[in-house]
Amino acid sequence: MSTLLECRELTKNFGDKTAVDHINLCIESGHIIGLLGPNGSGKTTLIKMINGLLTPSSGTLYFKENPIGVESKKHISYLPDHTYLNMNERVSDIIDFFTDFYEDFDKARAYDMLEKLSISPSDRLKTMSKGTKEKVQLILVMSRRADLYVLDEPIAGVDPAARDYILNVILTNYEPSASILISTHLIADIENILDEVIFIQNGQIRLSSSVDDIRAAEGKSVDTLFREVFKC
Repeated sequence: MSTLLECRELTKNFGDKTAVDHINLCIESGHIIGLLGPNGSGKTTLIKMINGLLTPSSGTLYFKENPIGVESKKHISYLPDHTYLNMNERVSDIIDFFTDFYEDFDKARAYDMLEKLSISPSDRLKTMSKGTKEKVQLILVMSRRADLYVLDEPIAGVDPAARDYILNVILTNYEPSASILISTHLIADIENILDEVIFIQNGQIRLSSSVDDIRAAEGKSVDTLFREVFKC
């Protein structure tokens, strides 16, 4: 295993508010990690800094020992918590764009996932339900052969019946040497696929541990521990 991402005293302020507060964190290759915390805990701010969308106020953030920037974006595949695609375009057109834009985009993988989820490449996004749009966006993200996949609420808009299938899509369509960082409120739905968890609150890390260690030390599930720590 090798270190993919490292935060050193990473901090982000918005005026008088500190969204991320002196975080120290390492993410190694070959793991699926849950980034878990209540609303306003700093999860999305951290994710946006990892993807170069926000600049840290202080501290450093490295991807493979290099500062976050143009090069890191070539190796990090990011699913934001909102739809950013052109609603007038057909799925096939968007796939062609991603193929041209990302060197690591696997077009065959994208079409295979579309078929498995019964989504027609000729359909325009504006004709789709919210959940189907989110499935398309996830397919685009998971079709890259990236080193790190960062997924912000990947199953929030998907109906419960489809969640297991979506999680299977995630598990079977990422590079074995890569890592996945998943931010979600639906802990019980994803707990079984997680290797590690990070609890974050008020911009600070409350807990960083393997799922197996939590179960052995606490004798309870991650979901139960989360509810106790954050009084959900």
